[in-house]
Amino acid sequence: MLSTPISDTLDGTIAVLRNGVAASPGLAALDAIAGKSASLAMVMQQVQLVAPTDSTVLILGETGTGKELVARAIHANSRRSARPFIRVNCAAIPASLIASELFGHEKGAFTGAMQRRLGRFEAANGGTIFLDEIGELPMETQIALLRVLQEREFERVGSSHPVSVDVRVIAATNRDLSAAVSAGTFRQDMFYRLNVFPIRLPALRERADDIPILVEHFVDRYAAKARKQITNIDSKALELLQAYEWPGNIRELQNVIERAVILSQSEMLTVDESWLQSAANRSGVPTGPLASTLAQQEKKMIEAALADSCGRISGPSGAAVKLGIPRQTLDSKIASLQISKNQFRTQPAT
Repeated sequence: MLSTPISDTLDGTIAVLRNGVAASPGLAALDAIAGKSASLAMVMQQVQLVAPTDSTVLILGETGTGKELVARAIHANSRRSARPFIRVNCAAIPASLIASELFGHEKGAFTGAMQRRLGRFEAANGGTIFLDEIGELPMETQIALLRVLQEREFERVGSSHPVSVDVRVIAATNRDLSAAVSAGTFRQDMFYRLNVFPIRLPALRERADDIPILVEHFVDRYAAKARKQITNIDSKALELLQAYEWPGNIRELQNVIERAVILSQSEMLTVDESWLQSAANRSGVPTGPLASTLAQQEKKMIEAALADSCGRISGPSGAAVKLGIPRQTLDSKIASLQISKNQFRTQPAT
């Protein structure tokens, strides 16, 4: 059986890490930076240029492309690297609590506020705050965040006294914010404030040449954890991985390789084709009026599940479980169908 020795592609990875921006300790260990494609090289160059500044960065890309890893790379290579890096998933916090989470609250500000609580911005003072899924931020919170971006100050919930803060903001989204502005679900002035230095992360299908390097990286990681010796990769498996479209991007590839390592009984890594949805089948998706009707039906099903789960995506009572699909898949569908999760968060579950 033909196979590809691991050493054949590791040299390419090492060359990229030594000669590019990834040579920095803050970047070298990041999965999203492993590769030598032109699209990835552009991202690395942008990270290198913007990291030393205090400019606001907007990271754009599909689910699973490594947006948080790039945000951490920017922080690790900035003058704020010794200070906190605080991550906030804007989609995971209920709309009624997001202001308190971000800006804190005073004692007695609302029922249950038994004492003063500092928010994420104060926790990140001197460092970086990473606002993931910024496109899901409620309108009223966007107004408060706009003040932080413009004036570097905010007010805790229940207080009228401004609090000054020195925080670099990095935001990320898998949504089309321009379309959200047109639809009236995202403030135009907020978009302009965030879009100072946009970085678009390529989908994995756009950087297929990097897949062998990423496979080597993940094989090395999971083989060490499983205490296995894997030195070769089946050539047919590698061809299969490079032909697949990877809707879940790097995260999905990581999961596939972890499973393959666990099931491996020899030094040869193989991949079961049944684990992947055939690219050929996906190219056979209908177009035209039928596709439009199917998309409308799918949108109605997703919106019904979101309403039933009060906008929650994950967890035992989340929409993903109700629909019987992975969270990553649901996130991708929500983005492609331009569904706003915020409108369902205040609705009671039925």
